[in-house]
Amino acid sequence: MALSGKGAIIIWNGITDEARAQFYDWHNHEHMPERLGIPGFLRGSRYGATSPATQPYFLTIYELADKSIATSAPYLARLNAPSDWSRSTMLHFRHMIRALTAIERSEGSGPGGAIAAISFEDSTRGAAALKSARNSETMIAELARMPRVTGAHLCITDPGASAAKTAESRHRNDSIVAPIGVVLIEGCDEPAVRDAVAALLSKCTLDPAALTIGTYALQHAIGPGS
Repeated sequence: MALSGKGAIIIWNGITDEARAQFYDWHNHEHMPERLGIPGFLRGSRYGATSPATQPYFLTIYELADKSIATSAPYLARLNAPSDWSRSTMLHFRHMIRALTAIERSEGSGPGGAIAAISFEDSTRGAAALKSARNSETMIAELARMPRVTGAHLCITDPGASAAKTAESRHRNDSIVAPIGVVLIEGCDEPAVRDAVAALLSKCTLDPAALTIGTYALQHAIGPGS
């Protein structure tokens, strides 16, 4: 199936070595369940990088009913009242990126155990690359039909909403500017998503210098009521 709704929050972050165990405990048992308790949050998935070249290590995706959920009062209330556990864990975050996006196109038969995230940088060349990907109306559907690929999705960032400061982020100085768009490709295994990434780069003639490409393996996923 395609992604569950019409919006997505896409988050990348690293974590200090000394807080890695704390991060997993917090993310599994407080953070993800808390987010999925917010109206309009449909599914949460966390991934870990499959290669040292992929940084930051963690990728988390929250699927939303629509993009307005990312600026809704219930979500902002949580961001502006983080728990003590959240505050202490987030002090150890490194190189965090947070993109609030609208899902422009989404195709596929279901979630996969591997995912590639292709991020388009906020620059002239990044905008040109994203325009090329958006102009290819059939590309997402073609990627989703490749062998062992289970889904392909084109997400467009709301830059203003992504950069807004809240109590969770106001005192952090390691945040990185969000990409202007992201293509997500899910598959049964890492070779399948790598093949799909190569097809995207070739058919849309995208400039690799304008992109950040990472591959990840699924670690944990929850939906409402989990």
